[in-house]
Amino acid sequence: MGVPLDQDTKRGLTLIAPPLVYALALLAGPLLAVLVFSFWTQDYLTIDRTPTLANYAEALTDPIYRTIMGRSIAISGVVTIVTVILAFPVAYYVSFHVRPDRKSLWLFLITIPFWTSYLLRIFLWKVMLGFNGVINSALTGLGLIDAPLTFLLYNANAVVLTLSHAFAPFAILPIFVALEKIDRSLLEAARDLGETAVTTFLRVTLPLAMPGVIAALLIVFIPTVGDYVTPAEVGGPGGLMIANLIQAHFGGLNNAPMGATLAILAMGIVTIIALATVLIARKLSGGAR
Repeated sequence: MGVPLDQDTKRGLTLIAPPLVYALALLAGPLLAVLVFSFWTQDYLTIDRTPTLANYAEALTDPIYRTIMGRSIAISGVVTIVTVILAFPVAYYVSFHVRPDRKSLWLFLITIPFWTSYLLRIFLWKVMLGFNGVINSALTGLGLIDAPLTFLLYNANAVVLTLSHAFAPFAILPIFVALEKIDRSLLEAARDLGETAVTTFLRVTLPLAMPGVIAALLIVFIPTVGDYVTPAEVGGPGGLMIANLIQAHFGGLNNAPMGATLAILAMGIVTIIALATVLIARKLSGGAR
């Protein structure tokens, strides 16, 4: 016999049951469908439901898939590092140098990019970086260049720049929250014990802010790997990522099982990298203590 549930437990289960069913139906269900699809094969409109690992073997051995997957991880890694490095000084300034009554205003200003459509922001960068865009027109008008620069758009650098701008608020906010939780008396004690401003930051502030930094790393890295709109608009052939290949297999290439396979592999690789990042951060923070 099972252990009888008390009234509070029953009430709690009743409250969480609807969102749990909703999550399973709309999140776990589609993921399970994608996983099952990855073990099938498709010949144009005909789907063979015989379980097979052929898609995984092809995805892991075909140099095209390996190259694009590696490029996706590299671009997302660069975007994550650049975004967090640029976000930390902003979060630090707002936390330590802005008056408490004005911090809400600064956070409000940081979230202004969310007021516009994500697609619109991509198009704005496309206008700025284009052959006849704002940057080229300004440089030509100032006489700094004779002809428009062609390397600003349709490459991996354009993808990194656009994604770094788009995800900057996602990195600033968790770092700011972690910095706000730091007890200022610890910093004063470090200075009283002879630490300089630099060593206080490295030995006290940064280790205590690491949970926010790790959260920012994960929040930026995980979605950028799966972004396909930005590479499609500003990446060009050299900036396409794995999500573009997945979309192509589900669309024009008409090979949904291979698209599902690439999606599962991408999720698996991202999960491994995320777990490794968390474990390394815990070891580093433990050593710092």
